Amino acid sequence: MEKRYVIGLGEALWDVLPEGKKLGGAPANFAYHAGQFLGQDNALAISALGEDKLAEETIESLDEHGLRYLMPRVPYPTGTVQVQLDDQGVPTYDIRENVAWDNIPFTPEIEAVARECRAVCFGSLAQRNVVSRENIHRFLDATPGDCMKIFDINLRQNFYTREVIQESMQRCNILKINDEELVTIGRMFGYPGLDIENKCWLILGKYNLNMLVLTCGTNGSYVFMPGQMSFYETPKVQVADTVGAGDSFTGSFCAAILSGKAIHEAHKLAVEVSAYVCTQNGAMPKLPADLLSRVKE
Repeated sequence: MEKRYVIGLGEALWDVLPEGKKLGGAPANFAYHAGQFLGQDNALAISALGEDKLAEETIESLDEHGLRYLMPRVPYPTGTVQVQLDDQGVPTYDIRENVAWDNIPFTPEIEAVARECRAVCFGSLAQRNVVSRENIHRFLDATPGDCMKIFDINLRQNFYTREVIQESMQRCNILKINDEELVTIGRMFGYPGLDIENKCWLILGKYNLNMLVLTCGTNGSYVFMPGQMSFYETPKVQVADTVGAGDSFTGSFCAAILSGKAIHEAHKLAVEVSAYVCTQNGAMPKLPADLLSRVKE
């Protein structure tokens, strides 16, 4: 069977925002936005849910968004995060521990999907517990050799270690990181004194990556590849909140690359999509037709 799945793999949770709760988690956000471009039949979120009312609400919300999912039930509560927004709409997170997505199983159905995977996006947060970490590694190891494996590093609170970061960078072929995370990684791995571009070139070469995507908030974003670099400024928009903006960047960038777009075209689209998402409340707004029309498979 032809490989066709684009997968968001990791945490499934509810962002409890000041105005109410919204389904969140980077994997679902990534899969939703990639699916808007590639077709929702081709996008899938993989995680785990509890055996509780919030799990039922999760399924309802995923169905409402038209997002396919593989989320086995496990005997832990469905994940939640308390989100506080500052005056600029920038979120801080309080992430509940020992929840369903800390215990993602590696079922035969999930393994079958891994073997048909075109691209998978995973992060460090869902690897804070050994159960999910080992099963995420099993998923990655089961993917085809040409699968796009995106490590969206996504450092949260103290839920990461040097070992988790290093193993993930060895398993991925694309690293997505923001400027604050790059500083943390520079300290963790002993790259002091280098400017941001040289840090990125160093990591790209050290881990033999196909690409390194660096986002710098309002200061623009970069894509590094062996021998070339793309930079775009961040558009100035009226920000509603920034929740999910980074995931929309990754999802649209991935979709554009899979559709054969050149790096600078994929990068420009990702910048514009994430800017649009910042103007909307929540992580999963419908994208306007003029953006969606830019990717045709």
